[in-house]
Amino acid sequence: MSIGTPLPLPGPVPRLGVLGSGEGSNFGVLLEAIDAGTLPAQIALVLSDNPGARILERAASRGIPHAWIDPGAHPNRFSLEAQQAVSGQFRAAGCDLIICAGFMRRLKDPVLTDFAGRIVNIHPSLLPAFPGRDAWKQAYEAAVTETGCTVHLIDAGIDTGPILAQTRVPVYMGDSADDIRHRIQAAEHQLFPRAIRDLLATLPQAG
Repeated sequence: MSIGTPLPLPGPVPRLGVLGSGEGSNFGVLLEAIDAGTLPAQIALVLSDNPGARILERAASRGIPHAWIDPGAHPNRFSLEAQQAVSGQFRAAGCDLIICAGFMRRLKDPVLTDFAGRIVNIHPSLLPAFPGRDAWKQAYEAAVTETGCTVHLIDAGIDTGPILAQTRVPVYMGDSADDIRHRIQAAEHQLFPRAIRDLLATLPQAG
């Protein structure tokens, strides 16, 4: 799969921290782009709120530092202790940018403050349409003829941060929700590495 033209960045190679809760397919695409030289960066640390997440296995297979963060007792929220642990571990790893690759919990302080303007998410819709969970199902239920995916910065809201890049995806008559999901995912795999590369080129380099 072609991700783009190699574009070396000046100065030290940026260090990426990755958060994920599941399979880590977008994480795999980032690794491919790094290997191909089209995303000049390195993965410094992978963290997950799910001890059985495939993304941790992917990191382990590549010798990338990784860890489970205890999310706390609530099934959906991320406790203050977890937020502090995430921020502390990413800071200790010297991360320049945090990538949310299928991470299913909201980030709050101190993460948002410590990495302000440096936390990136990819969402399976054309934001501001269909924020929140299962965006492809929302698109299916709304019977839209077009949806897509959005790379954006994370702020204190739900999928409300500044938009960095978008790709449009058609919805065809007879599509199921899964058809829409798979088409969006294919678009995500093309968009995500490019958007991260472009953002890194605008950030002050570490060191």
